[in-house]
Amino acid sequence: MKHIPLNAGEYRAIAGLGMLYAFRMLGLFMVLPVLALYARDLEGSTPFLIGIALGGYGLAQAIFQIPFGTLSDRLGRKQIIALGLLLFFAGSVVAALSTSIYGVITGRCLQGSGAIAGALMALLADKTREETRTTAMAAIGMSIGVAFGIAMALGPFLAEVFGLSGVFWSTALLALVGLLILWQLVPSAPARQHRDVGIDPHQVRKMLFQSELLRLNFSIFALHAILTGCFIALPIRLENLGIDAQYHGWVYLPVMAVGFFAMVPLIIAAEKYRHMKMVFMGAVAAMTLALLGLGETAQTKWVLILLLLIFFTGFNLMEAMLPSMISKLSPAGAKGTAMGVYSTSQFLGASVGGGLGGAVAGHFGIDAVFLFAAALGALWFLTILNMTAPKHLSSEVVSLEGKNITDSSACSRELKNIAGIEDALVVREESVAYLKIDRDAIDREALTRWLQISP
Repeated sequence: MKHIPLNAGEYRAIAGLGMLYAFRMLGLFMVLPVLALYARDLEGSTPFLIGIALGGYGLAQAIFQIPFGTLSDRLGRKQIIALGLLLFFAGSVVAALSTSIYGVITGRCLQGSGAIAGALMALLADKTREETRTTAMAAIGMSIGVAFGIAMALGPFLAEVFGLSGVFWSTALLALVGLLILWQLVPSAPARQHRDVGIDPHQVRKMLFQSELLRLNFSIFALHAILTGCFIALPIRLENLGIDAQYHGWVYLPVMAVGFFAMVPLIIAAEKYRHMKMVFMGAVAAMTLALLGLGETAQTKWVLILLLLIFFTGFNLMEAMLPSMISKLSPAGAKGTAMGVYSTSQFLGASVGGGLGGAVAGHFGIDAVFLFAAALGALWFLTILNMTAPKHLSSEVVSLEGKNITDSSACSRELKNIAGIEDALVVREESVAYLKIDRDAIDREALTRWLQISP
C-alpha cells in the first residue's frame, strides 16, 4: 500500500500533542516506582491504603473519561484539556503538601479527575486525515512509551533527593508545562467533528455488549490492573534484594528500553504478516508465566531482571497492539466511542489493581501480589482463547456532499455490497459515510460509481 506523507498541519499536531501527552504521562508514571516505598512513612499508611493511593487516579479517570470526552465535543477540545491539566496541577499540589496517606489519596484522585486522554486523542484525530491517522497514533504511542521509560528512572532519583513531596511538586510543574504546550504548540480543533472521533453516548451500550470488543476492554483492564498491582510489590522486592531505592531507575530503564526494541519484530509479525491473534495470545501467556516466576523463583537480581524483561516486552506490545485491535473491530462510525470505553476500562483496571494489590500485600505478603497478578493473567488468557482473529480493516470517511440521500439504511446496505467494504454507516445529517474496508480488496471503481449515482 502506498505511503501517505504527513502535511505541515499534521506534523504540528503530532509534535504538539505528542509532547503534551508525554509530559502528562511522565507526571503520572513517576509516582509508580516510588509510592510503595516512600508512602510507608506517611501518617495512617497501610499496604491497602498505599494501593488505593497508587490506583486512585485510575478510578477518577474511569469515572470522568466519557463525560470529559463528551464535553470536549460540545465545549471544545483545548478548553477541556486545559481544565484537565489544571485539575492535575491541583491534585499534585494537594499530594505534595500532604503528610498523611489520606491526603495523598485525595491528591491522586484529584489528579485523575482531569480525564483528558480521550479529548487528546480526539483532537489528534480532528487534525489528521484518516489515511495518516495510524502513523499519528503510532507517534503518540511512542511518546508515551518514552515517557514511561524516563519516568521509571526519574521517579526514584527525585524521590531519593527531594522525597515523595518532591515527586509530586515535579508533576505539578509538568502540568504547567503542559498548559504552555497546549496554548503555544497545539492547533485548535476544526469546527466540524465526526462521530469516528468523538464519543456518542447513544453508542456506549452497544460498545459494552459487543463480545469481541468486550474481550479487548477486559484485556486493557487486566493489563493495567496487573501493572499497578505489581508496583505495590516490585519496589519492595528490589529493596529486599539489596538494590537501594535510588538505583531502582537503573533497573527499570534498561529493562524498558530492551523491552521496547524486543517488541518491534512481534509487531511486524502481528500487523504485516497477519499473525495478530497468535502474537497476542503468546504475549499474554509469556507475561503470565513471568508473573508466576516473580512470585515463586525471583530470589536473585538477574532472575528478577530477566522476568521483568519478559513482562515489560509483553506490556509494551499490548500497549501498541490493543488500540490497533480496537480500531479494527469497532463498528463503522463508532471508533471514537469504542476508544472511550476502552480508555475507561484501562483506568478502572489501574484502580482495581492498586486496591487489590495493596490488600493482598497487607494480608499475604508481596510474593502473593505477583501470584495474584499471574492468576489474573491466566483468566485473561482464558478470556481471549476463543476470540476471533481481527480482520485487517481500516476506517475511512467518505463525503456524500452533492449526493441525494433519502434512505440512510438503504445506502448503508448498498455500500456493504461493494467488494472490500465490510461495514458502512451513512449519516444523512453529516453528509458522510463511515466505512470499514479491506484495503487489499476494496473495489475503488465501484465505490466511485456509487458516489456519482444519485438514488
